[in-house]
Amino acid sequence: MDRLEAMSLFVAAVEAGSLSAAARRFGIPLATVSRKVSDLERHLNTRLLNRSTRRLTPTDAGQAYLAACRRILDEVGEAERTAAGEYSAPTGELAITAPVVFGRLHVLPVVTGFLAAYPDVDIRLTLADRITQLVEDHFDLAIRIGRLPDSSLVAIGVGSIRRVVCASPAYLAEHGTPTTPEDLETHSCITFEGLASAAAWSFTRGRTEVPVQVRSRLQVNTAEAAIDAAIAGVGLTKVLSYQIEAAQRSGTLRVLLQEFEPEPWPVSLVHAGHGLLPVKLRAFLDFAAPRLKERLARLT
Repeated sequence: MDRLEAMSLFVAAVEAGSLSAAARRFGIPLATVSRKVSDLERHLNTRLLNRSTRRLTPTDAGQAYLAACRRILDEVGEAERTAAGEYSAPTGELAITAPVVFGRLHVLPVVTGFLAAYPDVDIRLTLADRITQLVEDHFDLAIRIGRLPDSSLVAIGVGSIRRVVCASPAYLAEHGTPTTPEDLETHSCITFEGLASAAAWSFTRGRTEVPVQVRSRLQVNTAEAAIDAAIAGVGLTKVLSYQIEAAQRSGTLRVLLQEFEPEPWPVSLVHAGHGLLPVKLRAFLDFAAPRLKERLARLT
């Protein structure tokens, strides 16, 4: 039995929630995964997984063994990276994740510049508007927008993003320009899932948060759709400042109620930070941090 392979399959099955998902991740038959995990249980003379039709969960013994497997696999991986020279020169693959629009507008240009400067490093960039788990999802680095929960992860701040209300000049010319958050109650608003409630938007007066009821004439599920509708004159919308940079620069959208904006959200480069950092990651952090700071400074 290949012990390390069996450990890897066991960890993948727990993280993915099923043997079939682990099989898809490794590109091998489900029967092979099932057999190798069963062989591992027979070798240890204990049951590692509670199997049901809905989801796999580790037993108490399996939970303890899972932590040990992760530690061992991490140490083996680090030893292999050291032997391959990953700690002496920037080389190998770097896996990065970022929010979709921010990643396309601001992270991708930095990544392309880095690839030109470091020809021996390859990058796998995954853009997703969900919180990915660095270790479990096998990412070296994440770009996060918003307050970070306390964790063992290392965060490097590169700037902040405002939450802004905006509308087209044509809409404002026809319906008037709100000067206080309460004025929004008489305006048409465009809302979308994720950033703000369809019923109320939050503002601040001093240190006090003020919720204001809004009339959602149009609800959409992406910021891009909300922005397009605002440009078309449907109403006001509330988005993140980087999402309307081009529209604001072209004059198709105007930012309103700036003095009442909530506290900006921080933007951070987040990594696991355990032990010696691979040179490829350190090189990217040193390359990306000042460039992202420069790009974000233009949005304030």
